[in-house]
Amino acid sequence: MCLAASTAALVLLQLFLFSGLIATANSDLDAIHWVSVPEAQVKLDDKTPLAWNVYQPEKKNKKDKKESNLVLILLGHRYLLLDTHARISYEVQVADLKAQGANFDSGNLAERSRVIPSTDWSSRDVGPAEIIQLTLGDYGRVLQISLPHPPDLRPFY
Repeated sequence: MCLAASTAALVLLQLFLFSGLIATANSDLDAIHWVSVPEAQVKLDDKTPLAWNVYQPEKKNKKDKKESNLVLILLGHRYLLLDTHARISYEVQVADLKAQGANFDSGNLAERSRVIPSTDWSSRDVGPAEIIQLTLGDYGRVLQISLPHPPDLRPFY
């Protein structure tokens, strides 16, 4: 009787630990490491804001394009997440970002409850960069982001 109880307790403990490992693994899969894009440019109504920065998800390998459509932008004291494929902008709470030096770690920041109305989305390739432009509904201002293309180093291989 005592052996059966201890065996059952051991099995329950193993299941508990295993479920914790699965939860940790799933949260790692949803985790995004945001890195600063130093060559990026931001304009709000054709003027550069006083405080701004642009972040994109870190690509772990060449084929990692899972979140290539996401852009995290700092405008003053406010963070915005842009999904360039879906053409949706989200407000990001600072508490959702975990600072890692000059970069950030976060989970999934795209929540329907944080959608910011935006219109007039356009995206064009201008050679060395891609320019994304949209009108923020709550500001009523035009936001323009210039994201540089990574250099093509294939001729050197």
